[in-house]
Amino acid sequence: MDYKSAGVDVEAGRQFVQRIKSSVESTFRPEVIGGLGGFGGCIRLPEGFSKPVLVAGTDGVGTKLELAQDYHAHFGIGIDLVGMCVNDVITSAALPLFFLDYIATGSLTPEAMTEVIEGIGKACLLSECALLGGETAEMPGFYPKGRYDLAGFCVAVVEEEKLINGKNIQSGDHIIGIPSNGIHSNGFSLVRKVLQMTDVSLKTVFGSDQKPLIEALLEPTALYVQLVKALLLEKVPINGMAHITGGGLPENLPRCLPKGLSAFVDKYSWQRPDIFTWLQETGEIPEVDLWNTFNLGVGFCIIVSPEAVQAALDVCKGNAFEAWDLGRIEEASTGNSRSQIRGIPL
Repeated sequence: MDYKSAGVDVEAGRQFVQRIKSSVESTFRPEVIGGLGGFGGCIRLPEGFSKPVLVAGTDGVGTKLELAQDYHAHFGIGIDLVGMCVNDVITSAALPLFFLDYIATGSLTPEAMTEVIEGIGKACLLSECALLGGETAEMPGFYPKGRYDLAGFCVAVVEEEKLINGKNIQSGDHIIGIPSNGIHSNGFSLVRKVLQMTDVSLKTVFGSDQKPLIEALLEPTALYVQLVKALLLEKVPINGMAHITGGGLPENLPRCLPKGLSAFVDKYSWQRPDIFTWLQETGEIPEVDLWNTFNLGVGFCIIVSPEAVQAALDVCKGNAFEAWDLGRIEEASTGNSRSQIRGIPL
């Protein structure tokens, strides 16, 4: 009995590392020290900071993984993994510095794993974030053969005096909505239940435009790094930001609000994408559950003063995001702002 017969092919693992080397090293920023293969990745802090603050985040892609693996959408799920992490850390006005990935699998499938890493690398490039390292663990007998799980970890950096934490948000501020690419990577346990209720294949279409359903469900998470960077470079005075992930607007928008404030969301200010209508009608999902599970077409929010609304909208449009005035900040009726959001089902 040797390790290979036990289910772990060490040589295949070495070959996989060589296979992904170019994708990983293409993401390296000037601050990266050394190359792929060390016990730890090394990176300098960028120059020009007097009091740098590091902002860290970690996440996965949930059960979207099952659908992605069923339909061989490995590249897109790599983008999702990065998106779920970088979109969180940029809400502090921090820009991504480096990313680490963890892949666990029942048995190494080099083609699929390479596509995942290429997707991660592509998203890191778009986010100006170094893919500094990672781990691929073969775990035969723990994961089914050919299946894998993913996790990611991101660190970003911001000058302390430029950190955005919501403390400047005031009653009367406007909430700018920025569109999602669809479902992103949240709510897929419910999505999968809906799919089990109907006969779905790659040929299934939905909506007035008759778009392929599976393709829409697997659309990768939008990356908002370059948009936030543009807003900061244009000196748009942002008072708060929120990444709309699991729990939708009711869960995530209040996370950036200081105590004593709440949000009013105008649910008629945007058109809900057809994919959510299909899910609701097919799965007979109650309206309240739809709002508390999915982003419903809102992937990111920024909060600005009334005077900054047009400037924010102009920068968004200039960066190919058709943003809109989503709602307002107001005084909370109680001291607990996290339970205070009006205009949508809770």
